[in-house]
Amino acid sequence: MSAATQTPPGLVIFDCDGVLVNTEERANRVLAEWFCAAGHDVTYEYCRRVYSGRSMKSVQEEIEAGDYRLGFDLTERWYGSLEEIFGAGVDAIPHIEHVVDTLRARNVPWCVASSARIEKMHLTLGSTGLLSHFGHALYSSTMVERGKPFPDLFLHAAREMGYEPSDCVVIEDSVPGTLAGVAAGMRVFSYHADPMSDREALAAAGGLPFDDMRELPRLLGLA
Repeated sequence: MSAATQTPPGLVIFDCDGVLVNTEERANRVLAEWFCAAGHDVTYEYCRRVYSGRSMKSVQEEIEAGDYRLGFDLTERWYGSLEEIFGAGVDAIPHIEHVVDTLRARNVPWCVASSARIEKMHLTLGSTGLLSHFGHALYSSTMVERGKPFPDLFLHAAREMGYEPSDCVVIEDSVPGTLAGVAAGMRVFSYHADPMSDREALAAAGGLPFDDMRELPRLLGLA
């Protein structure tokens, strides 16, 4: 573990997918299938590397920046298929409840700031039993002008929770999310336990890499 122990934060802001719930593999396999069927030939690995951590709106905008058109509204199709994609349930990220228990014991507040809509967070957090821990403060990219990698969402979450950006720590797993946290002026810890994670890219984006949630309380200066 390369990250040094930090001063305890005023507020911890969690991403959702890949940080609280293990959804990235299923989500990106579906995206790759849809895109290939539409004639946009991409692999699952490409989707994981380029699209993880971003809103469906920004993904479609990037794909269609040139002359190419998907032929469907990606956001509408995605949110109309949530039950099909995630209805069977997803797994919680290992040991995330240990982190929550530590934050609660040390009276450190937390919230979630995700590219996903609130309804998706309710579905995935609900299926893992984590909604009771995180449902009190959920912020979505739909609430701001620009999603990740722009800082708008994290700044919005900090403002709503009543904290200055310098008092906040972001927990992310994607390069766009890491870039967004850094751009917001926040410390970012980038989780890379997933085999598809790119530790070097996360570090280059300004994140402090770690691969075990049990280590996070110590890295936050809480243990």
